[in-house]
Amino acid sequence: MSLDGFSMHALARELNATLAGGRIDKITQPNKQSIILSIRQPGQNYLLHISINSQNPSAHLLERNLENPPEPPVFCMVLRKQLETGRIAAIRQHGLDRLLLMDVDSLAAGGKIVTKTLVMELMGKYSNIILVQDGTIIDALRKIGANSSRVRTVLPGDAYELPPGQDKLDLFTADLDDIIASIQKDGEQRLDKALLSACMGFGPVSAKETCFSAGLAPSTRIGTLEAVDFTAIRDALMEIRAAASDENAQPVLVIDENKKILAMSSFPLHYLASGTSLAFPTLSAMLEKADQLAGSYVLPDKDRFKKLVKNELNRAENKLVKLDEEIAAAENAEEYKIRGDNLMTYQYQFQDHVDSEITVANIYSETGETITIPLDQRYTIIQNMQACYKKYDKLKRAQELLRVQRRECEDNITYLESIEASLLASESLGEIAEIHNELVESGYLREKLKRKNNDKPSHPFHFQTPDGIDIFIGKNNYQNDKLTCKTASFNDTWFHTQNIPGSHVILRNGGDPVSEDNLLLCASLAAHFSKAQGSSKIPVDYTEIRYVKKPSGSKPGFVIFTNQKTLYITPDEEELRPFLMQEK
Repeated sequence: MSLDGFSMHALARELNATLAGGRIDKITQPNKQSIILSIRQPGQNYLLHISINSQNPSAHLLERNLENPPEPPVFCMVLRKQLETGRIAAIRQHGLDRLLLMDVDSLAAGGKIVTKTLVMELMGKYSNIILVQDGTIIDALRKIGANSSRVRTVLPGDAYELPPGQDKLDLFTADLDDIIASIQKDGEQRLDKALLSACMGFGPVSAKETCFSAGLAPSTRIGTLEAVDFTAIRDALMEIRAAASDENAQPVLVIDENKKILAMSSFPLHYLASGTSLAFPTLSAMLEKADQLAGSYVLPDKDRFKKLVKNELNRAENKLVKLDEEIAAAENAEEYKIRGDNLMTYQYQFQDHVDSEITVANIYSETGETITIPLDQRYTIIQNMQACYKKYDKLKRAQELLRVQRRECEDNITYLESIEASLLASESLGEIAEIHNELVESGYLREKLKRKNNDKPSHPFHFQTPDGIDIFIGKNNYQNDKLTCKTASFNDTWFHTQNIPGSHVILRNGGDPVSEDNLLLCASLAAHFSKAQGSSKIPVDYTEIRYVKKPSGSKPGFVIFTNQKTLYITPDEEELRPFLMQEK
């Protein structure tokens, strides 16, 4: 879900009013899909975030800067060379397309002023950021060669061409009677489709809002409409034009009960009665919230590590199934011993190489039951007996080896699940770097350890109880180890979900009695920051740090503990939300 070209008209106006005349101080590229321009205006600094994420391509102002990798990518370096210290002449929209252009004036050799244009194509999966000068492409965030597209290439040195004009009418400048006439052309067409075909920049949101304002269903066929209906459509178009032109109109984001974005617009929407409408003072504030809901910003390597851990988990779980099958087969070892003992007892009653099987009274049966023993006619009775004992010994040894392998496989699954939980809690490059090193040291990733980098040092979550007691929560296994084995005092209280991967939670009570409210709060946090998040009646163990030990040579995050008590918690996420906002 993204803004359509009609609503982007207001975005261009907002950005131009705020940033025109500003000086570009710094350019960063937090990930492969976005860049951030630091822009200085008199008495105020702004951060312009341009994202080509296909879920929500956008250009908007940020309240807080995003973390950047230690080494800037090549495209970022090009932009720094070409645009830093330049002044923004204007930010404009091409027609009513989802395409913004930022003209930047900068000094060239000899004191000559040159204008370069940063083109922001915000068109879903085709989005791109392109730097152009005098109609020639200098560089692009997504380079598109002839192998990728037969229609259009985007490569340095190519001529840049704006999208061709559409045979549609601009609602802001065209006569409404001409738009109504265009809508009436095809009597078999649906009303919403006819609006999309007639009005430049209209997307499904604008079209459906117009239908709602006119009191008509989007699926209504044009041929069934009467004169009064077209009058209603004309009035609805006037209303939506006025709303989009109003500089004081509040942008809205409509979400469902699962916080999935249903629609967004630069003006209030009314056609989605079932959704929750969130109003914002500016389009930038709305788009920043949309990024948060859509999870548009992804830390570098986070997705890669998620896929790696998921694949390793699938491999380990498949191995566990096979081990269970082999263990079940190995449990038949006693049957081969019984066969061997019976063959030893009755060996003189049968001739060699004659029978393919023999049936005798089982010497271990108290009721005289018989046992049928298959024989390999190539061997003597004694050789068949020896083969049974050999098979028995092999299966007995296999039972123990397979059980050891099964325990190791279960430990690996638990460990991988703990890394999976750590990835969910990781919010900085430093935390991702720690997980990278953990995966390397564990043998799951064949890369070099990140010994020295410029990432911000990672820190555990830090909260306070209502009565002022500190709570620390590890975001990954390294932080869990450090919190439990180094940071916490011997008489602090330790919390962890029972047999469920999750974070170590430390209540710094220093041996003082823990109130019931604080116990329930810490247990709820332990459940929230675990793989069981969202479940009910989650078992959470707690004990003093003195009873928590880390076995020598054990994997990161693994501890053993005694003297624990258990609480069964169903966290209320809505009650926890305000508390989690206070993170230090």
